[in-house]
Amino acid sequence: MKSGDLDRRIAIERATVTVNGYNEEVRSWTILATVWAAVWPIADGERWRAGEVGATVTHRFRIRWSSTVSDITPADRISFDGRIFEISGSKEIGRREGIEITASARAE
Repeated sequence: MKSGDLDRRIAIERATVTVNGYNEEVRSWTILATVWAAVWPIADGERWRAGEVGATVTHRFRIRWSSTVSDITPADRISFDGRIFEISGSKEIGRREGIEITASARAE
């Protein structure tokens, strides 16, 4: 993986659950890591549901492997370019060389 290809800054966020004063679970997001990534838009689409049009954009993110981000799951999310991307999958590249993440965001 070439350093020059990793030219975008992304934040990987992880949900934490706490309990409020009413004993209700409250989810908040904390930044797990801010890393350099290579980013490719791979798909966009529109869907009609209940008379509402929803557009999504799907991107592929490639980052360097580290022990901090090695356990990324679809429960995590990515903040990039003013959008929140929901992770649909991730896979290791090579032997701990990198991680490739596929994620989608709602297009506004």
